[in-house]
Amino acid sequence: MAVAVPGTLGLGQATATNIASAFLFLSFLLPTVWAIISDTWLGRHKTLCLSYFLNFCGCLIIFVTSLPAFSHSQITKVVGLGVAMIVLGIGTAGVKATASPFIGDQYAEAAPQVITTKKVERVIANRALTLQYIYNVSYWFTNIASLSLVASTYLEKLVGFWAAYLLPLCATWTLVPLLLIFHKSLVKQKPQANILPRASQVIVCAGRNKFNWEAATPVYQSEKFGRQVEWDDKFVFEIKRGLQACKVMACFVPFHLCMNQITNNLVSQAGQMRLGGIPNDTIQALNSIACVLLGPVMQRFVYPIVRGRGFAFGPIARITWAFIMMSTAMAYAAGVQKLIYTEGPCYYKPLQCEKSPNDVSVWIQSPVYFLLGVAEILGFTTLAEYSYSEAPRNMRSLVQAMAQLSSGAGSALGMAFSPLSKDPQILYLYTGLSVTMITTAPTFWLMFRAYDDRIFEEAHSSDDGSNQAAEPMVSGPSDAAETGEKGDGAKTSA
Repeated sequence: MAVAVPGTLGLGQATATNIASAFLFLSFLLPTVWAIISDTWLGRHKTLCLSYFLNFCGCLIIFVTSLPAFSHSQITKVVGLGVAMIVLGIGTAGVKATASPFIGDQYAEAAPQVITTKKVERVIANRALTLQYIYNVSYWFTNIASLSLVASTYLEKLVGFWAAYLLPLCATWTLVPLLLIFHKSLVKQKPQANILPRASQVIVCAGRNKFNWEAATPVYQSEKFGRQVEWDDKFVFEIKRGLQACKVMACFVPFHLCMNQITNNLVSQAGQMRLGGIPNDTIQALNSIACVLLGPVMQRFVYPIVRGRGFAFGPIARITWAFIMMSTAMAYAAGVQKLIYTEGPCYYKPLQCEKSPNDVSVWIQSPVYFLLGVAEILGFTTLAEYSYSEAPRNMRSLVQAMAQLSSGAGSALGMAFSPLSKDPQILYLYTGLSVTMITTAPTFWLMFRAYDDRIFEEAHSSDDGSNQAAEPMVSGPSDAAETGEKGDGAKTSA
């Protein structure tokens, strides 16, 4: 028995899947192009404005063509959807490449300094903790916005598709004006000359010597080959760190594959249980709710407690725990799927009998979204912070774009494993993902833990041996915002 998939265009599930795949392809591949444009030509502020404008245009097109006036014109609706998704894919790619590094730019690098708080507490500014705080707050607001999924679902159900599309249209039209209104108070890093050729030469020099980075230094090149190069030792070191960040991003491919279950297989799983009148694609909003609730808890309590006890809970440790939590989430999803199969009336064919679905409440699925929320907070926010800190100053958008490629690879794997997304093979998919993540966690930790050791040593040297950390203090823009310079930092107890 086939399950009907609702849709106003009536194109069928296969065509809908192809359209979604094309959109994902654009939004994951094009960030690399946008990153080069941002780093070498327009700068992140102008690139972000242009990307948001394209998003507005895409939302406007799909809103207009979904109005009741065009309800009888199938061609108009199909063409409108196609054009809108292309424009939105291009615009979204630009946002993905530039938004995260642009947020990081708002806190310019500053040397450690002693600050006295309003509580007369002497603290030391700490850049790493401030970036961690900034990206956690940014992700918190992102999940606040994600809750619009609930509103748009009910708008489509009760009013129509045009009402659902009106919601993002109203949101996107404010973005560019806001960036322009506050442009004087924003830090806008100026684009530099194209350093990709130099970066490529450095990588080639190191690669020819089994990635011995000393071989790429000017001194080595001069003594060994008698050639003068256009870079210095600092540039070689930055490229080395940037490539390490890309290695970390590559480890996120299975993580992205697991996260993608939220929008497909977990939605289908919810449809196999008693919904109680709630649309099955609305249940996934629990993930955003979990992130909104747990984000402040992690930032205010978990991180300070762990740091206060002397543990080097740096980026690598946090990502490792993200992988562990992701494994737990997939294991729980497998348990729920097994429970569905053990309950009647349809058992291993939950939607293929007259009395479907099976007699299991959909709310038993709730914990998986909270586990995924913890994994997201530990994983995605840390990756954004880590990639910004490690990337060469003039290649931050490009390094961020590499993270989108790992996300695209996760989506490609999802399509490869799609034959398992059916009953009862889906149970093996969840189990396999859980095993993959729990295996990846210790491997990842052993490969990259030296980075956390270095961060911990730097923190000790900056605060004269103190190993306690308080919450970060974020200052407002300085008068040097136009040149990309800014003031105070985060704080650690002095």
